[in-house]
Amino acid sequence: MNALVAYTINENDFVLSPERVMYWEKQKTLIIAGDLSHSKTNKEMDLFKKWRNDLDALEMILVNGNHDILEETWYKEMRIETKDCLDIGDFSFCHDPVDASIKNQAHYTFCCHLHPGISIRGRGRQFLQFPCFYFGNNIGILPAFSRFTGYVGVDAQKGENVFAIVENGIMQVQ
Repeated sequence: MNALVAYTINENDFVLSPERVMYWEKQKTLIIAGDLSHSKTNKEMDLFKKWRNDLDALEMILVNGNHDILEETWYKEMRIETKDCLDIGDFSFCHDPVDASIKNQAHYTFCCHLHPGISIRGRGRQFLQFPCFYFGNNIGILPAFSRFTGYVGVDAQKGENVFAIVENGIMQVQ
């Protein structure tokens, strides 16, 4: 099991991390999935605001998710650009795979809405479930950044790749 895993899509190198993030080497970009806000006021949003003010020069783009419910003025105050979907080179970023299906099929699309997980079955009836990175032929689904969300089981087909996040490492399971 590796702490970091290199993965290539369309001649672009990415690094998968057990911290549930993906680094895009060519763009020098950290990609984080999961809805940014689930409520209008909470302690985490205050901590985020302090963190954001400490990193003023950091460019942030948020692909809107179904739980990003704050007023647009809050995102502007935090210097976060918001988009419904984002295209960079041969890649698209959309929150929901349904949105990805209407995008340009020539692009590889990353989504996160489903919070993918993989079940690993043992002998008998026991099984363990882990968050995962799922890479299909035209779409990748990234694990939720937060640890309190549940998982939707992925049903990977032949030729697709799944990397489970297990403890402090990543393990390819398909």
